[in-house]
Amino acid sequence: MSDHRDLERKSSAVTLSDMEVFIFPELMYALVLANIMSPRLWRWRDDPWFAGLDALKPYRRITRLKQYIMDHYAFNLDLDTWGLTTKERELARFAGFIGADALAQSNALFGYEGDRYYFDIGIRRHFGLDRYDGSVIPYWKTETVEAMDAFRFKAGYSSGAGECVSLATLYAAALFVVAGIPLRDIFLMATPLHSQNFVDVDDGILTNNRRLVTKTMWFNGTALSAQARRALENERVTVVAHATGWMHTLYEQATIDAGAYTRFADKLRRFLKAPLTAELLGNYLRHNHAIQRCFQVRCSHGAADCFVALETVFDYEHGSSYSLTDQTRAKLLAEVEREEFQPAPLPGRIILDDLEAFVRAHRIDMDRPADVARLQAAFVCDCLNARTAIEALRGFCHTAPRLPDPAQKRFAAEPEPLGVELGMRREDVIRRLETLRGRNDFADLAFYAYRDLNRTEAAPFLRAAIQRNPVCLAAAKDMALEAVTEKIGALPDGSIYDEPGRLAQPDEVWNFGRGDGAEKALLLAAVLRARMPEEEIRIDATPTRAVLVAQSISHEFPSQKRLRDQTWEIPIALA
Repeated sequence: MSDHRDLERKSSAVTLSDMEVFIFPELMYALVLANIMSPRLWRWRDDPWFAGLDALKPYRRITRLKQYIMDHYAFNLDLDTWGLTTKERELARFAGFIGADALAQSNALFGYEGDRYYFDIGIRRHFGLDRYDGSVIPYWKTETVEAMDAFRFKAGYSSGAGECVSLATLYAAALFVVAGIPLRDIFLMATPLHSQNFVDVDDGILTNNRRLVTKTMWFNGTALSAQARRALENERVTVVAHATGWMHTLYEQATIDAGAYTRFADKLRRFLKAPLTAELLGNYLRHNHAIQRCFQVRCSHGAADCFVALETVFDYEHGSSYSLTDQTRAKLLAEVEREEFQPAPLPGRIILDDLEAFVRAHRIDMDRPADVARLQAAFVCDCLNARTAIEALRGFCHTAPRLPDPAQKRFAAEPEPLGVELGMRREDVIRRLETLRGRNDFADLAFYAYRDLNRTEAAPFLRAAIQRNPVCLAAAKDMALEAVTEKIGALPDGSIYDEPGRLAQPDEVWNFGRGDGAEKALLLAAVLRARMPEEEIRIDATPTRAVLVAQSISHEFPSQKRLRDQTWEIPIALA
């Protein structure tokens, strides 16, 4: 591996932007391991919320974890949190790693629009980028658990927060540390616009930002399930990451264990497929608002039948504990106001009860053309295109995930196994990963994502700090240097990272309004470097202080980070 690639990859493990994780797929699991090493995550186990967790079955443990994450973290995709860059700058940086055309086919920020859904909504408008020039894109950095927790210090937040990759990697780490799910059963998936996990427990569980989706939930037709379906229905999976390695749709080489990948792909495909039943038909109609106006429901009032529009029933369902698609239908219909019913069938609408009876009687197999043709004939009415409706129903019953094709991959020799197993203490995990450095990329890069400058060389961290922290530079742009120095010095002492040796990046210090002296020195150095591109700047770090030295300024900050003695030569802003 070239020194340039190695430096870029290690510095990318520090900043962890979506672009960097896409280029270097091994970074996703490196962050999982960094979170597993974090004492923050291990302290969750002491929270009363998790009392008695060991006595619960895996699914119950996972749902308990889900509620904790729901209560403590918000989803954040704010464009301003980590600042902006440009397509040109990022393409120039990664020109030797991936071609622009390939990038445009797979990355949402570089032209990817996915299937029709994403084309229709407009990617830049969807993310709020339409207010910027077409080449401007956000950094969208993936946060460590510490940075996620620190959002409570930021204006407008009352809890922790993170974007989708942050939440996916946090879930993966917490599933292992807190919920006791083996790493071998956790698979991370990235699409051009989303990240989520597949957990091989029971029929399978998807994590989707803060929420969980079971197979039953996937097919229930609710707004939440529709949101969860969006990525796998409309996008291809670009990266799959697992304890054994990764597979990327654009890279010929894959490092994941072939057997583990086959297990994942088979289980995911089964998760996304269900036979057509009367209940599933009703769930599909709940999901597909556009064709609800073509259906009606029959109900008996005394000795006479009466009829009500399907969309009316679903409106009542929203505020009810009863459902149209299970054994509580009669109770739901009893809640519908009498004036909503008509004494005769509504013209031009299919009677749902009759179609349900047809499905029960014929055991329709959506993979058999003859069965589909029979169902299509039963779907005939004036207000919908039966063929289009049936195709949509087939898609609802069976989502075919577009996964990287293992037949087109060259599987590399497997790295030494992580050997991170249930029952290990945090110290055991760190010790094990230390022994793997140089023999397992995940383990090595985990310490860069962990931001520990007592365990890594400083150059990758400094490169990231100077080149990819635009928020503090924009905020300080019109301030005199003396005012910047005073403001930084006045920030409350205390790093968002608890342990010795672990440092925040300049934008983290600025955004969260606090930092250790070593972090403040680096923040000031970043501002100086932007103003003085060629001036020599260094920081002399010791266990108890950090001294910034430049031609125009010298400033000392006390530090509690117990850094080993080291000198940081601040790189120029652009390499």
